[in-house]
Amino acid sequence: MASSKFSDQPPIPYDPLPSYPPQPHQQPQYIIVLPQYYRTPRQFLRRPTRRYVYCAAVFILLSAALFFLWPSDPELSIARLKLRHLKVHSFPKIAIDVTLDVTAKIRNKDFYSVNFRYVVISIGYRGKQLGHVISDYGRIKARASSYVNATLELTDISIFSDLIPLIEDLARGSITFDTVTQIGGELGLVLFDIPIKGKVVCEIVVDTRNETISHQNCYPE
Repeated sequence: MASSKFSDQPPIPYDPLPSYPPQPHQQPQYIIVLPQYYRTPRQFLRRPTRRYVYCAAVFILLSAALFFLWPSDPELSIARLKLRHLKVHSFPKIAIDVTLDVTAKIRNKDFYSVNFRYVVISIGYRGKQLGHVISDYGRIKARASSYVNATLELTDISIFSDLIPLIEDLARGSITFDTVTQIGGELGLVLFDIPIKGKVVCEIVVDTRNETISHQNCYPE
């Protein structure tokens, strides 16, 4: 009986696959796969936009606080201007007697009190001062107004340099005077004082026949 050609070959030893049993102390390992996350343009701009909004809000608040707390000069105006007496002397020299009542209104616009050291009211003719009067010391509360009364009385004031214009005004029946009201003082703060000032100029036309003011025009400077 013929034998197979493979029967004479020696048998090939068989080695089983090695097994690696997990160790008792070794923890199982896991791999987590996350999907790729894309930010939208709105999300990219969200954080910088918030920062800009906060900065703008802080800037607006600081600007508003600076606007309201920044000191300013008081508002000065003439509440009443009354001529009590006017007389022109022609002998032995041409001179003028003038008595003028002035009520100045001082309005404090700030959130601090105002301490004014003086209020000076002067009267002039054709750009030359004839005389002045100074009021007393005073104080104005924050965001309040105060009135200062003063009487300007001039007697026997000679106007030799402007004699011809004065004669023309007397012949016309009206004389134009200039009044200047000035205030000076300090803004009352806690640690220091800030100097303040104010000025208002009035042009008054006086009727020499009935000794009254026929026209007046006041404006601040």
